[in-house]
Amino acid sequence: MKNWKYFMATSIVGSALLLGACGSDTEEGSKTSNSGASSQETNAGASEQLEGKIAGDGSSTVAPIMEAIVEEYTAVQPKVQVSVGVSGTGGGFEKFIAGETAFSNASREIKEEEAAKLKEAGIDYTEMKIGYDGLSIVVNKENDWIEDLTVEQLKQIWTEDGKEKKWSDIDPSWPKEKIVYYSPGTDSGTYDYFDEVILDGKDLAKKATLSEDDNVLVQGVEGDKNAIGYFGYAYYLANKDNLKIVKVGGIEPTNETIKSGEYSPLSRPLFIYVKNSEVKENAAFYNFMKYALENAGDMAEAVGYVRTPDEDYKKDLDALEGLK
Repeated sequence: MKNWKYFMATSIVGSALLLGACGSDTEEGSKTSNSGASSQETNAGASEQLEGKIAGDGSSTVAPIMEAIVEEYTAVQPKVQVSVGVSGTGGGFEKFIAGETAFSNASREIKEEEAAKLKEAGIDYTEMKIGYDGLSIVVNKENDWIEDLTVEQLKQIWTEDGKEKKWSDIDPSWPKEKIVYYSPGTDSGTYDYFDEVILDGKDLAKKATLSEDDNVLVQGVEGDKNAIGYFGYAYYLANKDNLKIVKVGGIEPTNETIKSGEYSPLSRPLFIYVKNSEVKENAAFYNFMKYALENAGDMAEAVGYVRTPDEDYKKDLDALEGLK
């Protein structure tokens, strides 16, 4: 297996990867809620060489796992091309609803309105859980006043209140310097999750720089002593030499604290939503998804996330078989 820490440090997740198979057609319209992928290494379909194209899109948080899977899969099935876009969870669902993709990566569960649109479009789908993430709060390396923030302080920092906030507004002992914000864009599932558990649905600071590309956020925080940002744990790990992690409620995000749920409320599951008709009608897509589920646990950990329990991956493999 390749050195995925190097891969993560050098890849630009904002671009699509071309590596493996295709999607078309629609069917009924329901949701099967299972969970993610097993830790075994596999040569899914190695005995039969397939051809085709597969298109996926969605979460930039899930992208490192999927890119790692695609990179390995192309060695097994070199004639299957998989393109993985990263327009954010919401943007990915828009393409999924429009019938442009066979799978959609998501860092949150599908919304009711998205599910309704899929049903209206006649697209039947299955939800698969492929790992866990700890949404990470980061500041500039030169920030020497923040080590730990409470959920209430995070809410105070990030909620729009009509004022231009300084760090000293949060704690009088902190610098009288304006807070500089870097946040995932509104199409991002990370944005939605942060909005839900930190902002309680209130507006995010209007001065924030928003981007669906987490690399933009990393570079922004790196470049300003007064900056604060948040994104998936894998992006922090890939850039930890240039960023400072912030504890939340005294707990630092690590593989162990994310897995145990101790890093709360910022631990969350990661998903792939699969188009059922594509599994049935496209042998290459079935083969790719089988490979993805059999390797997602290892790949999640290789790029810095946390695997789901093996029994959850087994459930999703069984669900995939049932879609054939």
